[in-house]
Amino acid sequence: MDFGFGSGDEAFRAEAREWLAGHLVGGFADVAGCGGPGSEHEGVEGRRAWERELGGGGWIGLGWDCAEGAYGNRVASLTRQVVWAEEYARAGAPGRVGHIGENLLAPTLLAYGDEAQRRRFLPAIARGEELWCQGYSEPDAGSDLAGLRTVAVRDGAGYRVSGQKIWTSLAGAADWCFVLARTDPAERRHRGLSFLLVPMDQPGRVEVRPIRQMSGTAEFNEVFFDGAVAGHVVGGEGAGWRVAMGLLARERGVSTLVQQIGFAAELGEVLGAAVRCGALRDPVVRDQLVGQWAELKVMRWNALRTLGAAGDAGAPSVAKLLWGGWHQRLGELAMRVRGAAAALGPVDWTAQAPYELDALQRLFLFTRADTLYGGSDEIQRNIIAERVLGLPRVERI
Repeated sequence: MDFGFGSGDEAFRAEAREWLAGHLVGGFADVAGCGGPGSEHEGVEGRRAWERELGGGGWIGLGWDCAEGAYGNRVASLTRQVVWAEEYARAGAPGRVGHIGENLLAPTLLAYGDEAQRRRFLPAIARGEELWCQGYSEPDAGSDLAGLRTVAVRDGAGYRVSGQKIWTSLAGAADWCFVLARTDPAERRHRGLSFLLVPMDQPGRVEVRPIRQMSGTAEFNEVFFDGAVAGHVVGGEGAGWRVAMGLLARERGVSTLVQQIGFAAELGEVLGAAVRCGALRDPVVRDQLVGQWAELKVMRWNALRTLGAAGDAGAPSVAKLLWGGWHQRLGELAMRVRGAAAALGPVDWTAQAPYELDALQRLFLFTRADTLYGGSDEIQRNIIAERVLGLPRVERI
């Protein structure tokens, strides 16, 4: 596409910049910068209040494919969505606790849900009042989503859900979870699955356990369902795989561009560390830093190329392969430029605080997972091979 910002877009940029400057004050200034990759556990309550502030300002749901104001949101063009994302990142605003509902569930309901479901859930997301988490991955299935074991049994007008999900971001704060479960036990693999909406506030039936990582923090959770009630199925019973794949295809575009702004800031921190440590004098390190910068530019151009494109089955997988490997190499480079000093934390180790790490150490540890979560590199390459190149499918048992 011919991507560029017009005068209307620049006026929108000025509006966004002014609003952010006027609202990132007081208590909201305290959570500015919180909640990025590797620190999603930080300042959740303050960020939840910020979500309501965004909703009150009309900044949630800009990219929804619906009529202006249909569900309490305003609609913006692709270029203005990019403008908002760029200004949000550059203002150092808090990491979004509502992004799963806004960017994943809402477009899915618009594409596959019925009008009653849209009326029930989209206005609450647009106001920043209800938060969502995603119940896909399971302990024994890895990146093989079709191998899930969570089951849902008909119970009157709804379902009873039993099983376990893992690596669930924001599960402890979420009001709802969209869950992929097997509703037809006679079917195998991707057949017989349904996309269910499960309220999280069900004591004794929904349990959330934080997963402590090697960084010492707990961005992810295990979620256990023991007969949890689900009153909504999206797209109809048995259509879960189609709905789930439609949702995963939406994890690209504008969100990828704003992610890259954060990547650029992290690259700047690594470059600063290289200058301070004298590592920049090493020609190999200099070459690696330049390579990271060049690859980040390529990722931006690729994101702009695919922005708004429909029917490109390989685009989400290509984007994931690009940024996952890039970010992981940046974490490794962050340690390399500091040499032996990278093994030392900012304060002395104690039994009470054994995981005191600085920002670059957290970056390194967190990025070890970048090529796994969201679909491992192997899964992404299989998708490209089978759905884009038309190669024979891998036999799965």
